[in-house]
Amino acid sequence: MSVARARASRRLCYNNGSQLSGFGESILKSAEIAHKAVEAASEKQAADILMLDVRQVCWFADYFVVCSADSERQVQAVWDGVCRVLEDNDTKLYHSEGAPDSGWVLLDFGDVIVHIFSPAQRAYYKLEELWEKGVPVVRMQ
Repeated sequence: MSVARARASRRLCYNNGSQLSGFGESILKSAEIAHKAVEAASEKQAADILMLDVRQVCWFADYFVVCSADSERQVQAVWDGVCRVLEDNDTKLYHSEGAPDSGWVLLDFGDVIVHIFSPAQRAYYKLEELWEKGVPVVRMQ
């Protein structure tokens, strides 16, 4: 199955007749959502922020935003900040995984997936290497 076909199938699964952000006629486009997530993470002092365009290599998302936070409290602050900014822009959080005390949190905003890692977990999972064919759009050290 092609990336475009799989992505269209995923949208149908989410769209069940209602208007959802990140799909169809959303208020914000996926690139804008990803940029807002980067800005929110930066405001909460996240480190090594990467916005990765994965549209050509990933069927379930357009962009990944990956960042690091030095403590459990900071992971929580970045999580809260990203969610608040995107919800204020009518972008729905569909699903979250992980917990601040685990050193990893995933936030699924449809076509944008945000990963918040402790430095140790980020080094362990190496998402940048796993998705190396994605195109870096923003890199903030």
